[in-house]
Amino acid sequence: MHCVSSKHSVMMVSFCQGALLLSLAAAVAVYADIKVDCGPDFVTLMWTESRPQADTSLLRLGSCFPTSFSAGEAYFYVDLTDCNFRRLVTGDALVYSNDLTYVASADSYNLAFTHPVVCAYERPKDWYAAIYDPVFKTYSLGQCFNIGLMNDDFSGPAESTRFPLGSIIPIMASVVQETHQPLLLLLEECVAATTRELYPESTMYPIISNKGCLLESVSSRSKFEPRQKSSEIRLSLQTFTFAMGEEVFIHCKLLAWDPNGLDSTKKACHFVEGHGWELLDNLAQSSLCDCCESKCKSRRQRSVASEKHGMVQKAVIGPFTITDVNS
Repeated sequence: MHCVSSKHSVMMVSFCQGALLLSLAAAVAVYADIKVDCGPDFVTLMWTESRPQADTSLLRLGSCFPTSFSAGEAYFYVDLTDCNFRRLVTGDALVYSNDLTYVASADSYNLAFTHPVVCAYERPKDWYAAIYDPVFKTYSLGQCFNIGLMNDDFSGPAESTRFPLGSIIPIMASVVQETHQPLLLLLEECVAATTRELYPESTMYPIISNKGCLLESVSSRSKFEPRQKSSEIRLSLQTFTFAMGEEVFIHCKLLAWDPNGLDSTKKACHFVEGHGWELLDNLAQSSLCDCCESKCKSRRQRSVASEKHGMVQKAVIGPFTITDVNS
């Protein structure tokens, strides 16, 4: 969506097709450039930071982490129904508001701040409180999915790419929901390799296979962590003996699916000692994981219609290095 923006020392105003965005910026405007676009049911925000000491991974839009970030930049692509956006109906306007915050660490020279973000829309004539003008669009797969190495409590990116043998590698993947239909994110398969691209001759180490079975959980402390939200999945992966001291990449196939459409080929299963294979999202349906010891096949006939319930994306994490604790 095209927006025309003007920025001043205390205010940035963007006029978008069908939406008016008002974003009040106080002192933050002095050392940062902000671009916000209000979509029909989503918001994009680009924060460009001029201070070299600032850690852009510490920015939050409501309850959401940046969709992506790098040195000096943070980018958010979020649904108006996510991130704790607040909605207010005033006359002919439908207003969504949230706060962009910077969570400064204790030893940081940069001060914490809060920056309001507001999107105001014309209230549709036939608008009802339970629903707002659903817009159906084609997914932009390259922008929707995110996956990366995280720190110990999954609150930010990993501080190092070197992991001693036996330690835990936290991995988090998420999908940006572009429609009001909820999506359940699954890791269908993941393999470790020493190359960024997979080739027939590549040396590989299977991690997740058989349509969502975490193989590494059988003989290690690897496990899926309890979900914080359906569009996100967290994996605690214990390092294994593979390509010690070399660059390692993890190649994954991500699947965003209808939460009500789980079956033996659409699942997240891990092995729990003393209990066997368990389904992450519903212990009562752990029988869907029974096939992890054999071959997982769907009982329902595959059809074009069934594919409309989800989307698939391949992704690569790394490089990182597994080190020998004795070296």
